[in-house]
Amino acid sequence: METPDDVRRPVALVTGVGRKAGIGAALATRLAEQDFDVAVTYWSAYDERMPWPNPPGDVDEVCAAIRAAGSRALAVADDLADVEAPRRIFDAVEADLGPVTALVLSHAESVDSGLRDTTVESWDRHFAVNARAAWLLVRELAERFRGPAGRGRIVALTSDHTAFNLPYGASKGALDRVVLAAARELAGRGITANVVNPGPNDTGWMSDELKVRVVDETPLGRLGRPADTAALVGFLCSPEGEWVNGQLLHSDGGLHA
Repeated sequence: METPDDVRRPVALVTGVGRKAGIGAALATRLAEQDFDVAVTYWSAYDERMPWPNPPGDVDEVCAAIRAAGSRALAVADDLADVEAPRRIFDAVEADLGPVTALVLSHAESVDSGLRDTTVESWDRHFAVNARAAWLLVRELAERFRGPAGRGRIVALTSDHTAFNLPYGASKGALDRVVLAAARELAGRGITANVVNPGPNDTGWMSDELKVRVVDETPLGRLGRPADTAALVGFLCSPEGEWVNGQLLHSDGGLHA
């Protein structure tokens, strides 16, 4: 028997949850602990071409952790460079868990290159995944959101990278504008929209030399952890986070200061 909309558990859709060590996994499990049913998206082909560890079965383990928190879980594999992917993802989530209440964008294409060595193909893929897909996912939420009023949430992870990570940083800047526009344009739907910059997080990509440098430059004297970002995003998605809207927030121990 289908559960009526007014007594459903809220549903969170978290993108970019391919690895248990990533920020996306921490976001998904945190929201499950806050009584969201959670759908996650992933694209194994991306993680397989990146230099970081990519243990098999991580997505299944993240879903198991969501279920262990008492929530329903769904994993959807899709390539967000495809313009039809956002629609397919929302269709799958609605069919399995119900309408999405909170959209958390933690996916990214990130390949280091600068002004002179970035290829047009790489530039286009970064913008397709990081900016265009974000816009299309936000649009799907806006068109499908069914309430309750005031509980809709959009949170996106961003970065302030520029030199030598040009297409990533530029496309994340475009992502910021999309999400912050949503704070105004979707106000009448009762949906808040915020951007979070988590700073450098130790998820398997940092060299020992970089870790030392980041710790030295961070006022709180340690590396960022996925759980740090998850705590902030969890607050923003909670009823208590409703009054925070249209903000770009740093969760980096003061590194940007």
